[in-house]
Amino acid sequence: MATTTVARGKAAAGSTKAKRKAPFPVEFYRSALGKKYVMAITGIMLMGFVFAHMVGNLKMYLGAEDFNHYGEFLRELIVPILPRTVALWLLRLGLIGAFGLHIHSAYSLTRMNHAARTVKYQSKRDYIAANFASRTMRWTGVIFGLFLIWHLFDLSWTGTGATYVRGEAYQNVDHSLSRFPVAGLYIVANLALGIHLFHGAWSLFQSMGWNNPRFNAMRRNFAAGFAAIIVIGNVSFPIAVLAGIVGN
Repeated sequence: MATTTVARGKAAAGSTKAKRKAPFPVEFYRSALGKKYVMAITGIMLMGFVFAHMVGNLKMYLGAEDFNHYGEFLRELIVPILPRTVALWLLRLGLIGAFGLHIHSAYSLTRMNHAARTVKYQSKRDYIAANFASRTMRWTGVIFGLFLIWHLFDLSWTGTGATYVRGEAYQNVDHSLSRFPVAGLYIVANLALGIHLFHGAWSLFQSMGWNNPRFNAMRRNFAAGFAAIIVIGNVSFPIAVLAGIVGN
């Protein structure tokens, strides 16, 4: 006679355990909405950094003493509350974290969008809506990201061919940008950054839900103005060095 085995207890509800939920911030980040928020917030942080960095570098036009003093000021932030350079390194680590989250959220959203699109476009995309800046976001981000790594080695860590002296920020910038290939790379990278900033500054309003059509003209003007300020300010440095306006 056949026998029947009866499952008892929790096993009766199923042999597979329910997946335990991660903490809310993790679960939220796993969603498309969460990734959009993270990309927008980290984008705002990075926009604030590039603006502050550009404004600080304008001290080059005041001469070596003022620019080197500015560099020393950054290393002495909130001393003696924290030891020398600690606050600067905390800011750097925060920026690295924001940069990493920005890249990961952008990459993840792209993967999610591709997975959701089961049918490829049957005709050419509407490139009036998807303008040049939006279509090239990936590549402008990659170009500037690679330049940033090189730039850090060139002017902050070890030097990449020019005479590098720790603490002599003005002289280091002058020696670096006096090389025509480096000046050209600096200009190209900042043009890519400007394109990236234009679309990023425009789209972050939509990502944060601040996209009332009545303010579209204001959003576009802000995005264009912010990108232009950054590009003009940054590109002026290699031009000024090559032209002999600043430097030894």
